[in-house]
Amino acid sequence: MSGPKTTPRSRGFTLIELLVVIAIIAVLIALLLPAVQAAREAARRAQCTNNLKQLGLAFANYESANSIWCMGAMTWGAGNPSNAGNPMASPRGVNEPINGLNWVALILPYMEQGTIYNAINYATGTSTNIQAFATVWYTRINWLSCPSDGDQEGFRNSGSGNGNGQDISGSPPPANPNGGPIQVPVSDYLVSYGDNYASGCNTPGVIFPTESDYRLFPPAPGQQWVGWPGEQGTMLNVMCGVGGANVGALRGMFDVNDGQTVRLAGVTDGTSNTISAGESLPAMRADNNVWEWNSGANGTTIPINYYSGQSCTLPNSGWGGSNWASRCAYANVGFKSHHPGGANFLFVDGSVHFLKQSISIFTYCALGSRAAGEVVNSDSY
Repeated sequence: MSGPKTTPRSRGFTLIELLVVIAIIAVLIALLLPAVQAAREAARRAQCTNNLKQLGLAFANYESANSIWCMGAMTWGAGNPSNAGNPMASPRGVNEPINGLNWVALILPYMEQGTIYNAINYATGTSTNIQAFATVWYTRINWLSCPSDGDQEGFRNSGSGNGNGQDISGSPPPANPNGGPIQVPVSDYLVSYGDNYASGCNTPGVIFPTESDYRLFPPAPGQQWVGWPGEQGTMLNVMCGVGGANVGALRGMFDVNDGQTVRLAGVTDGTSNTISAGESLPAMRADNNVWEWNSGANGTTIPINYYSGQSCTLPNSGWGGSNWASRCAYANVGFKSHHPGGANFLFVDGSVHFLKQSISIFTYCALGSRAAGEVVNSDSY
């Protein structure tokens, strides 16, 4: 007689086996996550590159239509000879904005933004009645934002007095016509004024580490020099006490202060060896904004990705202060990005190159100048 039938029990995982499986899964996730993040950053960087290429096409089309490179801003410097025959130059002959608008307002038709262009009153801009500019002010322009910059969504709070906001020239920002908070539109792409001084005598008695001492200008023959009179692309150099007034001149492609203009014939260093624009981080520059004349350009005497994200409210950190890490220090006008190891740059010929932050400062400045005669090997950047 057979005994009773028994059903065999299924054997489950032991606690040790379960922990081993969990550990293996965690290791696989840890190995996979950097690859996923790298792939996402590669896609963001590709989009950033495309934004700059579109900007390069706009500049080229503007030059083709007007026979002159786009102005950095619609301003006028007293007695500036480079503005002869320039239809955008002010007849007043004084160093003040015509309408306070920078290069963004000029290239809108060449970026398929005719609606925004037609909504701007170029007779006043932001300098006379900024509230009339409110609709344009609060319009998001997507191609001015790098997808790797997670610190902003096209706008930031107003005022550096809170330590993290954006300053504008003159009046407070306009009220938001949609009833939202008062904000400042910001840009991840700024044009280049080249290797003119960024700090120089703007911070008297304190020399930025990579810039040559402005008090020892001019350099001896053959001496390598970083920073040339004409602070931040302006011709005026009165406060330096070096060579008298108006000693400097624009060395890059865009002047945002005195209305100097550039023709392609003047790019004698070669359009493939001259930077036109590059990346910027509004979180590290307190006066970065889309529209105004004083905030649309960076220079090449500050190393790529040089940190300048500290609050303007710290000691020695206000405008012109000696804390170079401040958002309000004049070292904030360096090109920088959230891409690891460097930043994307647009060259005058329309090409886009990723320049490493380890690039020699002398090579970098040579790429910033348009007619200084430096010989730059493509292997050096």
